[in-house]
This record gives sequence, C-alpha cells and structure tokens, in this order.
Amino acid sequence: MRLGLALPTFGADAHAEAITTVSRTAEELGYDSLWTGDRVLAPRTPSVPYPGKDPVMPRSYENFMDPLVSLTLAAARTGRVRLGTSTLNGLWHAPIMLARSLTTLDLLSGGRLDVGLGLGWMPEEYTAVGVPWRGRGARLDETLDILDAYWAGGEFAHDGPLFTVPGTVVGLRPRQRPRPPVLLAAFSPVGIRRLARRADGWLPVGMPLPRLTAQWSAILDEADRAGRDGAGLRMALRINPTLTRTPADPDQVPSQGTLNQYVAYARAAEQAGVHELFIDFQQTPATLAERLDLAARFIDGVRAG
Repeated sequence: MRLGLALPTFGADAHAEAITTVSRTAEELGYDSLWTGDRVLAPRTPSVPYPGKDPVMPRSYENFMDPLVSLTLAAARTGRVRLGTSTLNGLWHAPIMLARSLTTLDLLSGGRLDVGLGLGWMPEEYTAVGVPWRGRGARLDETLDILDAYWAGGEFAHDGPLFTVPGTVVGLRPRQRPRPPVLLAAFSPVGIRRLARRADGWLPVGMPLPRLTAQWSAILDEADRAGRDGAGLRMALRINPTLTRTPADPDQVPSQGTLNQYVAYARAAEQAGVHELFIDFQQTPATLAERLDLAARFIDGVRAG
C-alpha cells in the first residue's frame, strides 16, 4: 500500500517555506505522494453544515492556498513523490483552462500528477465563482469530456449543452499517457456509476473498513456492468485524524484515536485491499515540527507492520 501526506496549504503554516519543508521531508521519509485540498470561502455560518466529524467549519480554512500552485512548488522541490488533489473542485474552472493547468502541472512534475476531482459541498462557493449549484453532475460529465478530448491532442473542438470550445489544435500533451489518472470523490449511486464508467479510481474518506470495502465492492460491480476491468481501478483513502491521548473506543476509529490506533487502522486497510492511504495532520493542534514528527512515526509504524 502506498502512503501519502497532505501538504500544509491552509492555516498558519500555509506558506512556501512550510510546503517546501513538508515536501522534502515526506520524500526523505519514504512517503509516496503529497496531496492538497480546495476551498475558496470560509463563511462563519455556511448554509450547509460542514460535512466533517464536527459540523462547524474549521476556522483554519480562512487561510487557504491554491491547490495546483502549491503542488507546482512541491513538484519543484521533489523528484519522486506523486502529487494529488483530494479534492480539486474542478467545476470552479472553465474546462479548457482546467485542462491546460493540469497538463502543465503534469509536464512540469515529470508525469507525477493524480487528478482528484470532487463537487464540493458549499453552495456559497459556487456563487462566488459564478457557477450554478444546480446541475453539478451534468457539468462534471461535460468537463470530463473536454479533459479527455484535450488530453488526446491534435485537432479538438467541443459543442455541448454547457460549454463550447471552437476548433483548435492542441499540442500540449501530458507526460502520462493517455492522461493523468483521474480519481473521483463519489458516494451517491449516480456518482458511483460515473466513477465506474469514467474514472481511474476512488477518493473515499476514513470510515470503518467493513463500510469501505462494501462501497468498493459496489464500485467494482458497477465497473463490471459497464464493461470495464475493475482490477484497473485504485482507491486512495484520505484520513483526517483527531488524535487522542488515550486509546479511543475501537468503534470510534478512524474518527478519533491515538497515533498507534491510526497505524493499526492503516495496516488493516492495507490487508483489506486499500491501494493508497494518505493522512492529513493539518488540523492537529501542534507545530509544524511536531506534525512532521507525527508523520515520521506514522510511516515508520505502518511500514514496520
């Protein structure tokens, strides 16, 4: 199982020096990947509760850096680790501009990009970027159409219900062929069907492993119905730890627990068939140095198993 670490792209440590330090340290520690998230607003009272363990939005989101620019810096400071978004709210970008940005990052990183896309959860952010909240699924489908056509290169045009791209010749091609891997955060039946038909993998969040494996089986079954080989799909599991001083009830893991409990969860996830697990210590109340120490202890503990 591959192991990843989230970059400090929000909160007090969202600055170039911290991103560089975490990127280099993660690679030295043996992590396989670095990940960023995506937020553009942090209202005090959003119209929809925050979909985390605590329904109150973390105030650290008030200081949130651009995910793709941050990954570009990480790419320049590393040579091996892969670079992923979990998740990039791709619908906030015009598809043709998103295609150019993602292709550029894949080229500049030497083909290390994993494109993780999601729909977000806050209507206010869609209002802020001038994109309708309604019809998000159809907008994602057409965005994926444009990305695939752009990545194919050569002559390209698109005339769809939402977007029109006049005919052009695309010479900018990603390093990875036929495209950078596309992973989707999907949980609804419609989202799972889209993932099974169109994506290269799934981006779930930490949950009890029986529930995780049941959802993964549903995705693989849907892929079979779509005529795809489920063996080609991968799962990259995000863990947002809430660390406790004393062991939590096993039923509370991975919502909360000690570092050792998260290590045990990661080992069990590997046995359950998870392909990649990445952990985000950014909301842990600690200094950057202390969070890097946690990252070192985490990977040492998982690898020792």
